[in-house]
Amino acid sequence: MPAPTAETLAAALRPVTTDPPRAGILCDIDGTLAPIVTRAEEAHVPDKASRLLGRAARRYGLVACISGRSAADARRLVGVGGIAYAGSHGAEMLDPGATRARISPAFESWTERVTDFAMERDDPDLRRLRVRIERKGPIVAFHWRGVPDEDAARTRLEGIAREAEADGLDFHWGRKVLEIRPPVPVDKGQAVRELVERSGVRTALFGGDDATDLDAFAALDELVAEGALDAAVKVGVRSAEGPSGIAQQADHVVDGTDGFVAVLETLAGQ
Repeated sequence: MPAPTAETLAAALRPVTTDPPRAGILCDIDGTLAPIVTRAEEAHVPDKASRLLGRAARRYGLVACISGRSAADARRLVGVGGIAYAGSHGAEMLDPGATRARISPAFESWTERVTDFAMERDDPDLRRLRVRIERKGPIVAFHWRGVPDEDAARTRLEGIAREAEADGLDFHWGRKVLEIRPPVPVDKGQAVRELVERSGVRTALFGGDDATDLDAFAALDELVAEGALDAAVKVGVRSAEGPSGIAQQADHVVDGTDGFVAVLETLAGQ
């Protein structure tokens, strides 16, 4: 499918660009702003995307990034202090300029149990498979992107997911990552709802590329149906690994992080 023209993109974004002070711009980070890389710690948000987000923050009533990373790590990666960050899929909230994130007490209370569960599985078999473990506070992620035998690693992690469920924990599959989480309801849709309701914006956009971003899409639809928003725009960032639901449920689809930079350019008035 050919890339959208500037005119097509401008028309798709008009619900939020018409009255910027009363509009919110929200987006995912990994796969949307930052290209997917083998190791999560190597991710990088291009300077151009960061500058555009900073410019949008001076124009729109709300600008926020919502990530599975911790809120502090999300802000470090994006590098823009004047916007809000929701980390751990919405369990953490870091307001613009704040020094510390607010975290859900119910979610945080499971940190030790989730960590202990994950560390108990850090055995010789997992190391042989070269699965990488990332501790993100109350969430622990097992990454298998780029390991020598990805199929064997996925099979081993499927077993860990079953063990987590039997142990009373929650889990979530992402793009070559398994997250073990507290059994406390939290998702990006809840983060979208909180940010929109607190800000009082009347239109909002969310851009995302992965399964967790579908919750954010659903939240926008619900907010419009409830009358909390007058209009919403769902931007799907298409990729070879992303779920088909991203393109199916989006109002507008772009290709990869470069495509989302074009969205930010239009939002920022460039």
